Amino acid sequence: QVHLVESGGGSVQAGGSLRLSCVASGFADNNYCLGWFRQAPGMEREGVATIYTGGGGLIYTDSVKGRFTISLDDAKTTVYLQMDSLKPEDSANYTCAADRGACVLLAGRISLHFGHWGQGTQVTVSS
Repeated sequence: QVHLVESGGGSVQAGGSLRLSCVASGFADNNYCLGWFRQAPGMEREGVATIYTGGGGLIYTDSVKGRFTISLDDAKTTVYLQMDSLKPEDSANYTCAADRGACVLLAGRISLHFGHWGQGTQVTVSS
């Protein structure tokens, strides 16, 4: 079974950087969409970025374009989210997720219909 473990969250000043990691195990093949999601208090969960294990599948929510970068290691066992130029509004609990098949947009947004989820890691950005 697919298992995901995140790390790398913490507290940073606005304008700073943080890199989140998600170690994945249990993939049956090279046909998974991996994504980072976040949820702040009182807000809906949103997809931040996705990447496809077979190559491509790069999608970013508009608010992080140019600041965040999603990537996979060569073994495709770890997905990263490099977060630069952080803003207070980026503060949220960040969770990685995996789903079989291509990365999907729903009404222009990253689909939340992922089958496997990590435990989450907190990111706090102060002014």
